[in-house]
Amino acid sequence: MTRESAPDLLTLHAVRIVGFADTATVARRFDLDPAETEELLRDAEAYGWVEHAAFADLGGWSLTDRGRAQDERLLAAELSSCDGEDDVREVHGDFLPLNARLQRACTAWQLRPTPDDRLATNDHADTAWDTRVLDELAAIEQGLTPLVDRLGRLLARFEGYDTRFAAARRRAHAGDTGWVDRTDVDSCHRVWFELHEDLVATLGIDRSSNA
Repeated sequence: MTRESAPDLLTLHAVRIVGFADTATVARRFDLDPAETEELLRDAEAYGWVEHAAFADLGGWSLTDRGRAQDERLLAAELSSCDGEDDVREVHGDFLPLNARLQRACTAWQLRPTPDDRLATNDHADTAWDTRVLDELAAIEQGLTPLVDRLGRLLARFEGYDTRFAAARRRAHAGDTGWVDRTDVDSCHRVWFELHEDLVATLGIDRSSNA
């Protein structure tokens, strides 16, 4: 049976997954009640797990080192309670080759080498080049879906990564190039980054040493 995570875990974990974000964005990540999320963030702030900062008209929450450690403790306890560590570790192993392909695809989307400049920016004028990248993203999506299915059967918070990735890819295929790699929209790259962070956090892996 799929395990539903507690709101306090989801709130803290959402800050880690989305990075610097306001309360509404944190709540939206796991479809939480905004008012309850605000209370939970204030509680977490009192414990020193999150901090709020404002820059001009931009304000948001970020995770402290203590909060990162607390997040990993909660995730580890949750994973142990559903006896899912072996399954998540296996999925992570299957994810890594797809991750390498995704990184190559994003690089190809951003750069199109020429005889004179191997780091030339892709201006998206070469339809055939872009089509090959989008076809590769579609193939990556096919590999992603069963992984998310396996994760979702354990923990409900893993659900949706595949549908978000598919939605971004379709928008890119329709001509909106930013939906491959922009960081300010729910692009293929952003969704992928969040899933990768979710996996390494759940398993307590140091991402700097993880491909």
